[in-house]
Amino acid sequence: MRETRLDTARIRAARRVIDPVFLDTPLYRCEALEPGLGCAVSIKLETANPVRSFKARGTEVVASLLADQDSRAVVCASAGNLGQALAWSGRGRGLDVTVVASRFATTAKLDRIRALGATLELVDGDHEVARERAAAIARRDGIRLVEDSLDIETCEGAATIGLELVDATPSFDAVLIALGGGALATGVGHVVKAMAPEVEVICVQPLGAPALTHSWHRRRVVTTDSTDTIADGVAGRYPIPAVLDDLLLVADDAVLVQEASIIAGMRMLLDHAGLVVEPSAALGVAAILEDRDRFAGRHVVTILCGSNVDVDAYHRWVGAAGVNGS
Repeated sequence: MRETRLDTARIRAARRVIDPVFLDTPLYRCEALEPGLGCAVSIKLETANPVRSFKARGTEVVASLLADQDSRAVVCASAGNLGQALAWSGRGRGLDVTVVASRFATTAKLDRIRALGATLELVDGDHEVARERAAAIARRDGIRLVEDSLDIETCEGAATIGLELVDATPSFDAVLIALGGGALATGVGHVVKAMAPEVEVICVQPLGAPALTHSWHRRRVVTTDSTDTIADGVAGRYPIPAVLDDLLLVADDAVLVQEASIIAGMRMLLDHAGLVVEPSAALGVAAILEDRDRFAGRHVVTILCGSNVDVDAYHRWVGAAGVNGS
C-alpha cells in the first residue's frame, strides 16, 4: 500500500510543540445521545480551548517553525477558524499574521481574528477567492503562505487527535470526521489506519458542498461552481490533489448529508449533550441520523471540530425546539 504524505514520528513530535491547552481534549461516552441515534456514541470535544476549534493543533506546528526563521510574517485564507488559530499561535510567538477571509464569513469568527491581533483583509466572494488573494499577498510580500490541508503541518497537527483516539479505552468501531479541506480527515485517518486499521474511517460533508466527497468516490479531483450550506467551515469548491491522494489511502467512506440533518444534529448536541457547536461539528451526528441501520449496535466516535457560531444564526437554526427537545 502507498504511503500518505504524513509521518507518524513527526505527528508524535508535533505534540511537543503544541500548547498543552489544545491537547488531550475530552473524549467521553455520551449516553444521552444514544436513544436518538441507536448506537453507542463517544464525543471527541475539540471546542474547549482558546480558539474553540481543532485548528490550533496545526497552527501551533506552523508557528513553532516560523518562530525560528528570519521571516516572521505569515498569511492564510480562512473561513474563520484557521484564521483565529493562526492569529493565536502567531501572537504568542511574535509573528506578523495576515488573514484573508470572505466578507460574508461568520461575523463572530472575523471579530475574534481581529481581537487576536491579526491583520484581517476581506474579499468579495467565497473562500476560494480568499485563497487566491492570500496567495497573491504571499507572492507580493515574499512571506509564508499557510495553505490549510496542503501544508503538511496542518494535517499532522490535526493528526494528534488520532493519537488520542487510538489510545482510548474502550476501543471503538468507527470514527466520523467532518470533511472540508481534508486536514482533519487525512490527519486522523492516517493515524487510525496505521495504528487501529480495523476502525472504519468515515468522512462527512454537506450535500451543498460536495467537491471532495465526489472526488473521493471518482478517484479524481472534482470541482464545483458554488456551495450552498450553513456549514461554512467545510464549504470548499476546489479539492487539493495531494490531499485527495492521502484521503484515498485512509478513508473507508465519504458520505453527504442534508442541511436538515445538520440542524437536527446541532439540536441534539444542545439538548442532550449541552453543547453549542457550529454546523461543521454536527456532521457526524447528521450522518448517523441519516443511516441509523449502518451504525446500529456499533460504538462510534464523532469529532466535534468547532463551536464558533454566530449567535443569531444559531438561534434561527436551532430555534425553540432546541431548548425544549428535538
